[in-house]
Amino acid sequence: MFNGIRAIMIFTADPDTAASWWAKVLDAEVHRDVNENNGDVYAWLDIAGIEFGFHPLDEKRNKRGGSPVPYWSVDDVDAARQRLLDAGCTHHRGPLDVGDGTGRRIAQLQDPFGNVIGLDGF
Repeated sequence: MFNGIRAIMIFTADPDTAASWWAKVLDAEVHRDVNENNGDVYAWLDIAGIEFGFHPLDEKRNKRGGSPVPYWSVDDVDAARQRLLDAGCTHHRGPLDVGDGTGRRIAQLQDPFGNVIGLDGF
């Protein structure tokens, strides 16, 4: 019935700028759909088969902070965290040991557009 996550949508005031910033950090290509009626841009990246999308912020239906935090699976939480910090993210939470005895850790950072992004790995 459920086949895994296909897309993660982030709501932001400037989807094109946010997608371009993430494309540089993740070394990915930006794809865009432009609404012919109002010019709104939906921009997305294809990261390992998952659509990482940026939708225009809609304060009435999708206020910032009202969405789940997407977690990226990473091999090295410290290295990925440092890469994001160097690119302009700020610390939000962690790194924390998840307590399952494996050494797996999580961390959260905030991108320059106010979105919280998680890291999950070792």
